[in-house]
Amino acid sequence: MSEHDIVVLGAGTGGYATALRAAGLGLSVALVERDLVGGTCLHRGCIPTKAMLHAAELADGIVEGPRWGVLGHLDAVDVPQLLRARDDVVQRNFKGLEAHLSQEGVEVVRGHGRLQDARTVAIEGGEALRARRAVVLATGSVPKSLPGLPVDGERVLTSDEALRLARVPRSAVVLGAGSVGAEFASLWRSLGAEVTLVEALPTLLPLEDPDCGRELARAFRQRGITVRTGARVAGVETGADGVRVTVAGEGEGEPAVIEAELLLVATGRAPVTAELGLEAAGVVLRDGYVVPRNWETLETDVPGVYAVGDILPPPSLALAHASFAEGLLVAELVAGRPSPPIDYTGVPRATYSSPEVASVGLTEPEARASGVEVVTTRMPFGGVAKGLIHGQGGLVKVVTAADGQVLGIHLVGARVTELIAEGMLIYNWEGAAADVARLIHPHPTLSEAIGEAHLTLADRRLHQARPSRPRAQPA
Repeated sequence: MSEHDIVVLGAGTGGYATALRAAGLGLSVALVERDLVGGTCLHRGCIPTKAMLHAAELADGIVEGPRWGVLGHLDAVDVPQLLRARDDVVQRNFKGLEAHLSQEGVEVVRGHGRLQDARTVAIEGGEALRARRAVVLATGSVPKSLPGLPVDGERVLTSDEALRLARVPRSAVVLGAGSVGAEFASLWRSLGAEVTLVEALPTLLPLEDPDCGRELARAFRQRGITVRTGARVAGVETGADGVRVTVAGEGEGEPAVIEAELLLVATGRAPVTAELGLEAAGVVLRDGYVVPRNWETLETDVPGVYAVGDILPPPSLALAHASFAEGLLVAELVAGRPSPPIDYTGVPRATYSSPEVASVGLTEPEARASGVEVVTTRMPFGGVAKGLIHGQGGLVKVVTAADGQVLGIHLVGARVTELIAEGMLIYNWEGAAADVARLIHPHPTLSEAIGEAHLTLADRRLHQARPSRPRAQPA
């Protein structure tokens, strides 16, 4: 049995972040992974999908070209070349991560690990690993389907199978309009597919501010994506040529039957915690998620056993950058360093569709539910010159308390996943609208719209058509 200061079970974003930070603090680390270091984000999620969305952006540029007198035509998509370019990006990241782990002295142990007790991880077919200080659980998540809707990998897919497709589907139904569903709907539409996006809740991106979901739906419809909200899938039939999806619930009218080449099920992910010996060791699970005893430290009910990443329930966000922060937190605490707890409300959220969506802080309904008096403003990106140049529409929505403190910033439009970094600083530094209004944003940029929204809230309106008035509090 080999010994290390920390044994990390799972080498996705949360796991390898823990390992790298702990090694940087002088601790000896074993990082156990049964597949490839980097996990879902690097190999089956964030990185490959964003690489393909870059290709989609190039295709959209060709379609937009005539507006600017740049004449061309999108004849076809060379899917094998697209996949080669995507996989090159993934492999370069992967090899770089492997080299970095090696340089930092992290021992990567290949194999299926299982928690044997609070300080021991048993490796199937290999020796056990003993942790002198802590075991960190970071086993990630997998796509999940709905009850009664089996995934066959050919006509009914999850995001894993969708990324393995060697073609662009002629048509697709996407079930679930969270980030994964919205991104695939956007990607496939840009590459030429006919897409129907089905969401059971009233707006797209249900976890975002409702105004963002409505704005994205408007933009998607303009792009030719059929959007069905408040709808549910009542039946699915698969055949040799495609799927027949029965959708009910919209306005309680007659169910509609949609025929398409395939159905993508994008209804969320499930934590990977089964058959890992967690409960036998005393770790508390709820609906498969590891429940920390203390959210400020992410330590479980078993002293010295911590959890990071997708296996944590809300308020954790199942986002790669949140997992990085969780890994840093745990590694520093185990090393005896002070480390501030994570305010998950202050973690930015991003969807890389076209247009993009990004946010930080409270939505308007969440702010109202907290009992404070709420003031909002909405600045259209079309109100600034750079927004008109990009031509994607969209908006900046700022939610504040009556005293001007910024409670949330919500963006829909071009490049907003980059712009949200400013919103992250405003929210986390507890900025007020008047504070931001004193800052001078460069012209012409998309960031001007953020500045203009705060100018309006500080009663210094410039280009915004009129100030938004506080909405009446619900009775």
